[in-house]
Amino acid sequence: MKLLEIKNLTTEFKTGQGIVKAVRNVNYSLEKGEILGIVGESGSGKSMTALAIAGLLSRHDMKKTGEILFEGTDLLHCERSFLRELQGNDISVVFQEPMTSLNPVYRIGWQVEEPLRIHHPELSAQERKQRALALLKQVELEDPERIYQSYPHQISGGQRQRVMIAAAMICEPKLLIADEPTTALDVTVQAQIVKLLKRINQKKGTAILFISHDLSLVRRLCSRVIVMKAGRIVEQGAMKDIFENPQQEYTRQLLAAAQ
Repeated sequence: MKLLEIKNLTTEFKTGQGIVKAVRNVNYSLEKGEILGIVGESGSGKSMTALAIAGLLSRHDMKKTGEILFEGTDLLHCERSFLRELQGNDISVVFQEPMTSLNPVYRIGWQVEEPLRIHHPELSAQERKQRALALLKQVELEDPERIYQSYPHQISGGQRQRVMIAAAMICEPKLLIADEPTTALDVTVQAQIVKLLKRINQKKGTAILFISHDLSLVRRLCSRVIVMKAGRIVEQGAMKDIFENPQQEYTRQLLAAAQ
């Protein structure tokens, strides 16, 4: 069953040089429990698409047309209150640089619990803490109690990214958008994060939209892949088909760069 359907999505905004179309008539779908990869160079529109799905394109001068159907509801034309209920609850996002997402003046535990305070106010402080500690352990952080009490600057980049994944998963979302989540990490930690995302998908059944410029990472994680360039989808299909028989020269160039 389709969890997400993107239909003719276009986003555009004004600049000093005129109208820029960041995303152009994009169409794709994501099944429940599926891991779908979106690849492309910087400026290809892959992250802009993800931000539109998450309801995080808030520029007043940005125009969005088309449909973003989440379980049949169009997120581009729904009530703002409905979208707020989804954010961090049914749809969560993990960004590429956790230090820009984590607040440096709050402890990790407080920040991991934040979605629970918003969406599940009926939980007690102790219940929130227990769930946060359980999530920190599930994302394979050693000594979760210490991490819970730490500030972001006191832990490593790989640990911060795991913290962000824990915060994103604490409400057990149906869709996790991972937007370049391994870019700032070394190769060993990248592999660990990819392995963690795969385990979350298998254990929780969470659908994952994995956005990256690195086809080798996408290959390890995803069953299908979409290739974007200049705001358009240039190719999409099963991972095996794209890797073994790419139809577009741009896809072949990305594959060559990943080797």
